[in-house]
Amino acid sequence: MIKLAFITGITGQDGSYLAELLLQKNYKIYGIVRRTSLLYSHTRLDHIRDKINLRYGDMTDNSGLLNYLYEIITKNPNFEVLEIYNLAAQSHVKVSFEIPEYTANVDGIGVMRILEIIRSLPNKIKNKIKFYQAGTSEMYGQVLETPQNENTPFNPISPYAAAKLYAYYMVKCYRQGYNLYVVNGILFNHESPRRGINFLTMKVVNALKEISNNTREYIELGNLYSKRDWGHAKDYVYGMWLMLQQDNPEDFVLATGKNHTIKEFVNRVFAYKGYNIKWYCEGEGIKEYAKDQNEIVRVKINPKYYRPCEVDFLLGDASKAETKLGWKRHFDTLDKLIVDMFDG
Repeated sequence: MIKLAFITGITGQDGSYLAELLLQKNYKIYGIVRRTSLLYSHTRLDHIRDKINLRYGDMTDNSGLLNYLYEIITKNPNFEVLEIYNLAAQSHVKVSFEIPEYTANVDGIGVMRILEIIRSLPNKIKNKIKFYQAGTSEMYGQVLETPQNENTPFNPISPYAAAKLYAYYMVKCYRQGYNLYVVNGILFNHESPRRGINFLTMKVVNALKEISNNTREYIELGNLYSKRDWGHAKDYVYGMWLMLQQDNPEDFVLATGKNHTIKEFVNRVFAYKGYNIKWYCEGEGIKEYAKDQNEIVRVKINPKYYRPCEVDFLLGDASKAETKLGWKRHFDTLDKLIVDMFDG
């Protein structure tokens, strides 16, 4: 009997790594692509494009999601399991302040749409469906406990985090109310060479590549003092899969248990390429800047990159996932992650 996977957000960082993993495990893979993307031109999927099934779709389109899931089930009537991984989202925190309604529609209501579709299916079908919802450490917001685990109270301070928290609780409601196999993964920051170019880590890596090639002189950043728990996306998609292999559905935190300031990340990225930068300031904040060993300014602070509300400190505790799932990380240091972002 065949194992099926339906991945929303398949063209993104996590979606592409997850598709690779599931192909290795002999799943038949389906995914949806927003109309703003090209169906046959996705750099993250080019090497496996002929092994997966893609069509246009959107988390705001209930009928489209319903029709595609019915099509998948109809084409594979004797499937063993259908694992649905919801990785689609408007996932940029700062952008969520600019388009909060769209963020809520995709990241929050979109999850409810899929849950309702699963609930409405005949028992003999929905009993073979497992659903993974991509939660986020941003739901902890201004943290109330340290470190953060599955029992830590949430305190979101962005439209993105609030929308994700709605989705989180809807998953719990449908699990408890309808006995569905649906789970939340509360994932802390995870990066890779496939990270979107508008995210901080990839922005720093790409800027340094240009500086090294003498096509750019410096990079502008926002708050340097937020602390993040950074892991590698490959490790985290494996954790997603593990969550759907358990006898009973449960929510899990995935994290490294280590955190670093953005400033430290910047220092390590520059050091990897041989730049010994030193910081100068007239007090912490927007007046800071960094020069390299040749006294050339390489980092400046620009207030436009500050968020309206800043999450200052995230540090995850993944001991439950490590114990119950047997989850292990191969990228266990920040330096390993940085090397792979440059050379992976």
